[in-house]
Amino acid sequence: MSGLDGLYQELILDHSKHPHGKQLAPEEGRTATSHQRNPICGDEVSLRVRLSDDPDVIRDVTWQGSGCSISQASASMLAVLVTDAVEERGGMTRAEAKTLVDGFREALRSRGTLPLDEETFADAAALSGVSKFTARVKCAMLAWVALEDALARA
Repeated sequence: MSGLDGLYQELILDHSKHPHGKQLAPEEGRTATSHQRNPICGDEVSLRVRLSDDPDVIRDVTWQGSGCSISQASASMLAVLVTDAVEERGGMTRAEAKTLVDGFREALRSRGTLPLDEETFADAAALSGVSKFTARVKCAMLAWVALEDALARA
């Protein structure tokens, strides 16, 4: 295992053991929740998105779930991306979220040929290697699909 692979593995384990955003916020204001389950391995994630007064701007993403370290780390990493956008720009637009989800999905379906950009995906770039293991792609995608679904419901 290369040094970078080891670092990425540590990052995934750290997010899994010390998850960010893992406490489903109460439903208040403009919120939508999506529950996703991976029937192959049993991973589950419930994700709640809270919109600002402008229904095009996400102000918060929280979640709860259980499953493998990949699914839990991925949900944590997604929550950090949204939190960072809120702190830096006052929120993440639906269009920005769609672009993130689409880019994440494309990279994970690439079977290792398209790595995730660290500037765009931050810690979630550590999940690039998952794309080489098709059985684990759904684990990594679970929270991202939940965000996509919750935004469609909001």
